Amino acid sequence: MQLPVSVLNWTLASLPIAVLLILLVSYRWGVAEASPIALGISLITGAVFFGGSLPLLAGEVAKGIWSGVTVMAVVVPAILIFEVTSEAKAFDIFRLGMQKFSPNELLRIVAVGWVFASFLQGVTGFGVPVAIVAPLLIGMGVKKFWAVTLPLIGHAWACTFGTLAVAWEALVFQTQIAGEVLLRTAFWAAIFTWLMNFAAGFCFCWFYAGRRGLRNGLPAVAAISLLHGGGQLILSQYNQVLCNFIMSSSGLVLIWLLGRTDLYNKPFSVPESPVMDRSVTVSAGDADSQPLTLRQAFLPYCVLLAVTLTVLLIQPVKQAFSFLQIGFSFPQTATAFGFVNPAVGRYAPITVFTHSGMFLFIASCFGYFYFRGKGVIKDGGLKRIFTKTMDKAAPATIAVILLIAMSRVMGGTGQVLLLAQGAAAATGRYYGFFAPFIGVLGAFMTSSNMASNILFGNFQLTMSELLNLSTPLLLGAQTGGGAIGNVICPGNVLLGTTTAGILGSEGEILKVVMVVGLIVAAICGIVVMTVQAMS
Repeated sequence: MQLPVSVLNWTLASLPIAVLLILLVSYRWGVAEASPIALGISLITGAVFFGGSLPLLAGEVAKGIWSGVTVMAVVVPAILIFEVTSEAKAFDIFRLGMQKFSPNELLRIVAVGWVFASFLQGVTGFGVPVAIVAPLLIGMGVKKFWAVTLPLIGHAWACTFGTLAVAWEALVFQTQIAGEVLLRTAFWAAIFTWLMNFAAGFCFCWFYAGRRGLRNGLPAVAAISLLHGGGQLILSQYNQVLCNFIMSSSGLVLIWLLGRTDLYNKPFSVPESPVMDRSVTVSAGDADSQPLTLRQAFLPYCVLLAVTLTVLLIQPVKQAFSFLQIGFSFPQTATAFGFVNPAVGRYAPITVFTHSGMFLFIASCFGYFYFRGKGVIKDGGLKRIFTKTMDKAAPATIAVILLIAMSRVMGGTGQVLLLAQGAAAATGRYYGFFAPFIGVLGAFMTSSNMASNILFGNFQLTMSELLNLSTPLLLGAQTGGGAIGNVICPGNVLLGTTTAGILGSEGEILKVVMVVGLIVAAICGIVVMTVQAMS
């Protein structure tokens, strides 16, 4: 890219993000209201100051629209399965069942918001953990604000090696690392994601009840994080594709065992916990009159997991259902300053029958007919389910599309790359500290660690060579930062607020998750600098 890095250019490139954050956090706008303004600014700066032609801008907006459609293909059926379950009043039964799993309220929240969300990220990804877990937490009596905030923090650590390591594979493909460098990069990526994993457990305890929460929850957090992070670290040296899936699945077994230990099989709750909505209760007497058992109430989600695992993990099945793929081609474009967007034969294709949205839709349909057969969905239920789903999905659809379109315009006109180059030029030999923040920036802009690695993988590789820094360390920091970025990216926040029914609260949630994400990224940066100083 020939456009020089200057204070003015860097400020102009950062303007759309700065305005978006100011509107969300300072003025408490919702994403639906703030995203059109941010998109408009990105189009103006992209055209006037970064040399983007009309065909280039139109192409990037079109890419954003298509990417938004692929995201909503997950969001809409995620809302649908929630509304089906809610119409059957199955969340009341789920709440009672979780009380039987363990009388420790904090452990129940950890089990669903952290361990189960991590498992979902291990097999599905693409925002599904937040979209699915937020309503489940609400059903357990968690306030809607925290029902979105907690899984955002809880699932992020799994965003590098989760989803069968799609983000990791993107980094390897972009940088062409292999052999010893690949294994050392996997080592550091596992270290940085382990830090995020432990931070998630710590935050769950602290948000629930401060020091009281830490005293009760830290033993479980230590055990779970050792299994999640330590196990992934070891397995990453042998199989990067399955290391997260194996450990996140093992976490489900561990949390079940913890619920039967002397420490966690006794009642524990904090009445004044800011996380809990004490007005949401189901009395013990209601349990006897419930028409469904816990297994029956949770059956649509069991079907979701069964279908997902069958299709994604059994390769002959996956290949058989991968015949229909939809995507669009885009020609090569370039800015007036020489920033090139290569031609794409099929941009962000959806493989229809192996897509997460299809799995959610199948589970939703199963749940409706099953609950209807059991008599717990009454006449008119289908209309109520459809109406509530569309009421939640419609405003989110516009916001998601505009937000992703903004990120595509900024990426396609070179604004995102210039932001990274400016950070590198300003930091010099201290660049190692900021390396994770480049990954965070990429994920914040694209709502994807995979896209962040595609966007900045080669940039980090080049910086390691120019500054004579460890390549595995910087690449590990890149994808570790990309995982952390999933905590704060507005797209993921929007998924949660949509399924939780609090659309417009994104700014308030960002205030909390941004602090968590940036602190963990800073810790990762300190680790990078410390390792550099010791080597």
